[in-house]
Amino acid sequence: MILINLLPHREAARKRRKEQFAIYAVLAALTGAALSALVHTSVQARIDAQRARNTYLQEETKKLELQIKDIAGLQAEIASLKARQAAVENLQADRNMPVHLMGELVAKLPDGVYLVSMRQENQTVQLVGVAQSQERVSELLRNLNSSDWLAKPELVEIVSTVQTLSSKEQRRVSNFTVRAGLRRPETPASNGATHQPQG
Repeated sequence: MILINLLPHREAARKRRKEQFAIYAVLAALTGAALSALVHTSVQARIDAQRARNTYLQEETKKLELQIKDIAGLQAEIASLKARQAAVENLQADRNMPVHLMGELVAKLPDGVYLVSMRQENQTVQLVGVAQSQERVSELLRNLNSSDWLAKPELVEIVSTVQTLSSKEQRRVSNFTVRAGLRRPETPASNGATHQPQG
């Protein structure tokens, strides 16, 4: 017996394809939504982690800035203390300078030379005096050149004049002005003791 299908099989196949397409479309949409949600969650997690890192870095930066301010304050305080220490050491070193200077001048002053005045300005000493001759002034300059307490003596002025000693006696003398720098004797680094000049 021969069976003949009189039902519209093409329409049924078309309907099945449409249903399959709809199912695939829904599955594709769901898969896309799931993937999109997964990507969004991953990106959001990374953003949150980066924000947390940024917040941590900002907090640590603030702490470091405070520490840097403290360090700068300590450095300024150390510099101030060093400056005070240097000032105290200079005062300590200069405390005995006049005594040593007077002793040095007594030792280096040649016969026939007399000092009238001595004036100190900062690290410079000016000597004004009278000498029996210009040769005596030259000898004074040579003596001061070898001094431990005076440096670079230079003749500022020398003037020959006549000095009246009594009503009958007059003598030719030289009025002079000498300038020299003050210096402290070298301090050996090995023992830290100050070299005392001999004279």
